[in-house]
Amino acid sequence: MHDFHYLAGNLYCEGVPIELLVKKFGTPLYVYSQRTLTGHFQKLDAALAPLDHLICYSVKANSNLAVLRALANLGSGFDIVSEGELRRVVAAGGSPKKCAFAGVGKTDAEIEFALRRGIYSFNVESEPELERINYLAGRLKKVAPVAVRVNPNVAAGTHAKITTGTYENKFGIAFELVEDVYARAGRLKNLRLRGLQMHIGSQLTEVKPFESAVRKVVPLAEKLAAKYPFEFFSIGGGLGIVYQPALASGGADWWRTPKAKDILTPAKYAATLMPLLKPLNLRILIEPGRFIAGNAGILVTRVEYVKRTGRKNFVIVDAAMNDLIRPAFYDSYHEIAPLTRRNGPVASSDIVGPICESGDYFAKNRPLPKVGEGDYLALMSAGAY
Repeated sequence: MHDFHYLAGNLYCEGVPIELLVKKFGTPLYVYSQRTLTGHFQKLDAALAPLDHLICYSVKANSNLAVLRALANLGSGFDIVSEGELRRVVAAGGSPKKCAFAGVGKTDAEIEFALRRGIYSFNVESEPELERINYLAGRLKKVAPVAVRVNPNVAAGTHAKITTGTYENKFGIAFELVEDVYARAGRLKNLRLRGLQMHIGSQLTEVKPFESAVRKVVPLAEKLAAKYPFEFFSIGGGLGIVYQPALASGGADWWRTPKAKDILTPAKYAATLMPLLKPLNLRILIEPGRFIAGNAGILVTRVEYVKRTGRKNFVIVDAAMNDLIRPAFYDSYHEIAPLTRRNGPVASSDIVGPICESGDYFAKNRPLPKVGEGDYLALMSAGAY
């Protein structure tokens, strides 16, 4: 659910007409609903309440300082992938002690900065990275908390470019090698083996891939926890959202329709995974980003021109793929809604930006009500990535 809806034919966010914000700030304009953002966090937090857990919001999903501040105020942890993201978390009032540092390409400077700030853990992607962290921690006379990222070789059933848990991907250490890697890591005196981490992909809409990965990795986590002073097991993120129909799914009524019965909710997710995780007696970390922020934001854009060629209708707007890259990069779907709802005929249109590339588009052959210069459109589900 979310807090974007039509009232008397005009699009609102939390009781505020979007057009009022456009007049004040101009376009392109991102509008975020704090109530939606916090509601999504709290639903996930409540679903996982029977477990000792920490939600580490994935900063890469949306690093807007206001978004980070709202989540920090709720006690969120943070999944970061750069020094810049850590700096933003701290600037927003988040605690480094609740930050897990992921990513395959951590630099010396980033590792040293994170060590000095006292992060919760490095999620380590390779043995050379383990050795580098050990060396840099020794140079700073510190002990680095680490968790190896295991690649479970489980297909996520999502877009190929956001699948991260198979051996074709660059992430993590192969499942069958992890025990040996921990044995070698245990001999590195400047490392503290704090846990185990995995993440199989993004925008997962079924629970089965999560269940398969957790079933495979839990025995490994149990075995390692018996040997090393583990505190946590991170199951990563990936919980998907509704992109179509984004607008209708904001209301409670839609969630009572047959279309909603197969949607993966926090309650279904937790009900499947908690029985597998609870016997570990470890803190469970989860790293959601899209689920929290995706439907909490929209991108508002102004129609500059409508170009009719006889073959195509092009609606040319002032936002571009640099503002929202998902359609150009993944051919992903974003619902597009006029700020002022109109009845009447629709026309198949390409909604395109001003950049000098044919890949600069938000939708192709999309049925759209008649619009003209100076009208405004909202691209839904634009709060993440």
